[in-house]
Amino acid sequence: MPSSVSNRVKELRSACGWTQEQLAGAVGVSRQSINSIERERYVPSLELALMFARVFGCPIEQIFSLNGKTLEDQK
Repeated sequence: MPSSVSNRVKELRSACGWTQEQLAGAVGVSRQSINSIERERYVPSLELALMFARVFGCPIEQIFSLNGKTLEDQK
């Protein structure tokens, strides 16, 4: 059964007061990529997920979750 990955990218970006363009520049992707990730149409690579964690200053588990549960809840 394939797992679905959800994220809090839009929520965290908005809390920082950033546009999609600003976040895209910070992590090195296009604004369209940010839009696709926020709409959960695209699951980012591990490298990009780690960049989000670095930019937002929080653990990756607070940004991405499997099947609606955080990775910490999966333990």
